[in-house]
Amino acid sequence: MPAKTRLSAVLDRLEKAYGRPSPNPARGPFELVLWENVAYLVSDERRRDAFRALKQRVGTVPRDILAASDDVLHTIAAMGGMHPERRVIVLREIAQRAVKEFDGKLDRVLELPLDQALKALRRFPSIGAPGAEKILLLCGARPLFALESNGLRVLLRLGYGEEEKSYAKTYRAVRDAVEREITKSAPWLVRARELLRRHGQELCKRSAPLCEACPIRESCRYWAEM
Repeated sequence: MPAKTRLSAVLDRLEKAYGRPSPNPARGPFELVLWENVAYLVSDERRRDAFRALKQRVGTVPRDILAASDDVLHTIAAMGGMHPERRVIVLREIAQRAVKEFDGKLDRVLELPLDQALKALRRFPSIGAPGAEKILLLCGARPLFALESNGLRVLLRLGYGEEEKSYAKTYRAVRDAVEREITKSAPWLVRARELLRRHGQELCKRSAPLCEACPIRESCRYWAEM
């Protein structure tokens, strides 16, 4: 059995602190695009509530979204935070694009070569490069270490990579630095992503991180340099 990497040990301590990450309730690329757009700047709990309401009251295939009334979509979007009227428009745009480009079957994107799949997903609202990678990872299509901003910050503070002038360059630097310590399987990468994300949200915050309560501070460059 190979020796445990520093990152694996960190993840084990985070799981002991937070528990095993819950699976995302969205299934498949279309639902995951809806998941990103049904709410805005809200807690995970509110996003789950809005997505659950969309699934139960409308449905989560393109024809359901297109057939739903504006009033119902607005009520659901309002559960997901500010500017619900804008999100009603966006939800319909997502459904229309899925119908126009994939005949309503966005799962077909999973069969494309990686660069084409990422490009296709990025044409949807709120889906940047990390978001497109996340969708492919959660669908089990590609073993990509799809970090988001909170997890990226945690790895930076642990000493993986250096902060660059642009977010994209910082993202690449961190991914390159951690490459040798990851396991390229979807379950491992999803667990890592979600544990790092939660730690960044709850303790390793952008400003005023709660270092005294951190379960991994002995591994942290940021803590050592304070």
